[in-house]
Amino acid sequence: MPCCDEPVEEIFIMSIRPKYASAIFRGSKKYELRRLIGAPAIPEGSVVAVYASGNVKSIVGEFRAGRVIQASPERVWAEARKPGTGVGEDAWNYIKGAKRAMAIEVVEPRLYPRPITLEEVRRIIPGWMPPMSYRRLEEGDPLLELVIKPLRRSLRERLRA
Repeated sequence: MPCCDEPVEEIFIMSIRPKYASAIFRGSKKYELRRLIGAPAIPEGSVVAVYASGNVKSIVGEFRAGRVIQASPERVWAEARKPGTGVGEDAWNYIKGAKRAMAIEVVEPRLYPRPITLEEVRRIIPGWMPPMSYRRLEEGDPLLELVIKPLRRSLRERLRA
């Protein structure tokens, strides 16, 4: 348990289609857009672990949530579609019609030293299912403790080397 003024980092797992995950880690996609349906918004400064869905089916890396815009789809789209953000028309098709939407600025995208496949995760946590969109990982969550924290440690070690 952290003491006193030690910050508690919020960590989320988010499913992203492989082509968008690739664009995030290449640095060309600057915002990830989501419909807000029941789940709380991702706070600025949070860590977002990326599960690349589709044919990849692996936890591949993470990014830090920079600016987070929560608003109507029209307002989110007006901000996120600006030149250089890497957000295309398909993102508008995804969020239009929602009551609320969110744009998460992608900051410090980092690939893990190696991806962890869905099959590997299920060997550690039988029956684990990736989120349809995203979810917060609470302390004690097996995914956080047995998969994400070790991946983050190996990433920090690689960055120090």
